[in-house]
Amino acid sequence: MHIIILGAAAGGGLPQWNCGCGLCNAARAGRIPSLTQSSVAVSADGKAWAVLNASPDIRIQMAATPALHPTGLREVPLRSVLLTNGDIDHVAGLLTLREAQGYDLYATPAIHAALAANPMMAALRPDVVIRRDVALDASVEPAPGLRATLFAVPGKVPLYQESGTVETGLIGETTVGVELRANGRRALYIPGCAAMPDWLRDRIEGADALLFDGTLWQDDEMIRAGLGHKTGLRMGHMAARDTIAALDRVRLGQRIFVHMNNSNPLNDPASPESAKARAAGWQIARDGMEITP
Repeated sequence: MHIIILGAAAGGGLPQWNCGCGLCNAARAGRIPSLTQSSVAVSADGKAWAVLNASPDIRIQMAATPALHPTGLREVPLRSVLLTNGDIDHVAGLLTLREAQGYDLYATPAIHAALAANPMMAALRPDVVIRRDVALDASVEPAPGLRATLFAVPGKVPLYQESGTVETGLIGETTVGVELRANGRRALYIPGCAAMPDWLRDRIEGADALLFDGTLWQDDEMIRAGLGHKTGLRMGHMAARDTIAALDRVRLGQRIFVHMNNSNPLNDPASPESAKARAAGWQIARDGMEITP
């Protein structure tokens, strides 16, 4: 199994266009790595690829990834796009992938419904981009030799669907993880998750690689930094330091944080928080990182 981190940041990327925090300024100055928005590419053979989540940065991500470059006049290695939720930072890139290029679009019925409710998504011609509903816990083949199973994880509806009281531990079709299998290897991709119940810990146990939600280091991080008024939990994300503790005794191969917010000190390789994560066996994703579970 081959995994390429196309984008390691949460929505907005690093630096975020309207943010003058220390980390964003450090990224602008080149003192720490800049990151594009969350997406990964996965293949069983290194030739045919599935992209998990189409970020707003998908064009530059694909241009920076030779494995995804066209192999002919209108021939590409991309076989499918698979979505883990309907968040803007995971679906807006679909509008870039609209040039009458055929591929399969996999998502739960709830995520497909959210896309269908937006008339702009009609730019993806349904006779070219084939919408494929995926039931929870059903296996599909998004690229030759690669099996993917979607499973519910605690989360919430996308921001544009919020109204009234927002349930942040919702279990259903709106926020999913992906279990990937190829050539006897198993990896889990969970870029958004609000909690770590026992059943999810059990599912993670024994995986060859885990790519997990690292949006914030601590729950009130954005409030402390003066960058917002929401906690991580309110946004549907558990804190990375809590994840480290929750999975401390779980048997795993590679442990990798993905989907880091611009406020997260894990973005700075020299920070004490990064040192703590590495000491606990975690890697921090960077754009272009290649993983072979």
